[in-house]
Amino acid sequence: MNRAQNDTSARLASPIVELRQYTLKPGQRETLIALFDREFIESQEAVGMTIIGQFRDLDRPDMFVWLRGFADMEARKKALTAFYDGPVWAEHRNPANATMIDSDDVLLLKPAWPDAGIDLSGRERAPSEGENKSAESHLEGIVEISIHHLRPGMEAGFAKRFRAEMVPQLTAKGGRLLGAFISEHAENTFPRLPVRAGENVFVAVIGFGDGALQTGNRIELASPDLIRTEVLRLSPTLRSMLR
Repeated sequence: MNRAQNDTSARLASPIVELRQYTLKPGQRETLIALFDREFIESQEAVGMTIIGQFRDLDRPDMFVWLRGFADMEARKKALTAFYDGPVWAEHRNPANATMIDSDDVLLLKPAWPDAGIDLSGRERAPSEGENKSAESHLEGIVEISIHHLRPGMEAGFAKRFRAEMVPQLTAKGGRLLGAFISEHAENTFPRLPVRAGENVFVAVIGFGDGALQTGNRIELASPDLIRTEVLRLSPTLRSMLR
């Protein structure tokens, strides 16, 4: 395998992932989604990132959630520098920022075990034709992201138990584990964009077909190391690779 193939594989598997949650001004989510899906996917991937998925939060109408991946922390620094100092962001940052109240809720993550990264190989992104339909009109399944906040140093142990005990239960209930991550504690290589430093989390990305996961089907992993769990129920935009 040559270097180009290695780089492509690294981006598809995303050894470094950002989970980004944006709080938007009321009524501005569709404006940002249309702009993002038209202008900010290919332009970020051209400088070395992978735009894994972008979503509407089904329970919070003014939240936009997205995931992007990098080959490593140095590649992250180079890619973010190239994009945020580049012409596309310069042209569109003002209308993008005008939709937002807060964009600093960011978790820096790495795969919880060797093959736990999100595999996007074989997936095709919808062409850029704008998006003017509501989320409900093209619902193709739910992506659920559960963020388990843990006591310091407990991520690896919790991940091991989750893999052994919870993944079989999720599969039995019609879910599919798309990716599993723990906190990346490396220094933020692009401090212009803050991340939530000091977090100790295990994050599971789960796909459910045929509508939202019913509350009664949700299962939890009891652990003395678990402080709290956030659950994001997400609907992919038309151009999200992760569906």
